[in-house]
Amino acid sequence: MSVKLIASDLDGTIIDKHNQISSKNIEAVNKIHKDNINFVVCTGKAYSVSKKICDQFNASYGIFGNGTQIIDLHTGKELLRKVIPKNDLLFIITLAKRNNFHIHIYTDTEIISEKLEYMDLRNFMLKDQNANDSLSFNIVDNILTYVENNDVTAFSIVITTEKNTLVDFKKILSIDKNIESVFINKRGKYRDNIINKDYEYLNISPININKNEALNFLSEYLNISKKDMLAIGDNINDYEMVKNSGIGVAVHEAYDDLKNVATYVTSATASEGAFAEAIDKFVLS
Repeated sequence: MSVKLIASDLDGTIIDKHNQISSKNIEAVNKIHKDNINFVVCTGKAYSVSKKICDQFNASYGIFGNGTQIIDLHTGKELLRKVIPKNDLLFIITLAKRNNFHIHIYTDTEIISEKLEYMDLRNFMLKDQNANDSLSFNIVDNILTYVENNDVTAFSIVITTEKNTLVDFKKILSIDKNIESVFINKRGKYRDNIINKDYEYLNISPININKNEALNFLSEYLNISKKDMLAIGDNINDYEMVKNSGIGVAVHEAYDDLKNVATYVTSATASEGAFAEAIDKFVLS
């Protein structure tokens, strides 16, 4: 098969757990561009949080917020936008606060939180390396009151805790048919090494939003069959796109569930050039 589009997750895939990019991976991206293959960044983060990384890779398209926003990165044109309705946002926050969970919200230009902790702290620590210069961290006294009194355009909301309670909370949230959530475990071998902490979180977005659906959109927009796409990732939010692309690749350190549906699992880690290994095997061979 001829690969016409390559979709890559960022953290843990083409960027290692210390937020470094292997020279091998940079070289592989440059080879992709020389062959005029569409390179798509696919991340759970908002565009504002990952703009500098996208610029560094000179990516053709960006899938952000796990698919809540798709941008033509060469023209700046926004191709798709999905946000969480305000009533649903208030529902999520109300339940999360009752359970004393940490909450942060991604908008176009802000990360809103009551305290920098977990992933929003991680984003703050990496801001100068990764983010748009216009990104701001809006620390509010009460996030529920703030959302009630302001027009907040939320691409996604993240609920985090160090306790083992979010699987049950995910079931409770499922009564709201306008949203869906992905559970991520960041403990043990999946520990967050940037902030040096174990935790778990739910990434919550509008219903039917995920990286695979975003690739389905680009498939129609670019007239490229899914069977001509290579998708590579490491996390649970990469599951559907890896499973449903022509070539699905899981990096060496990926979650076991992702490895089980992948066409190929790299022998190299992200820091050793896992992305480059996949490109050399399936695209440049």
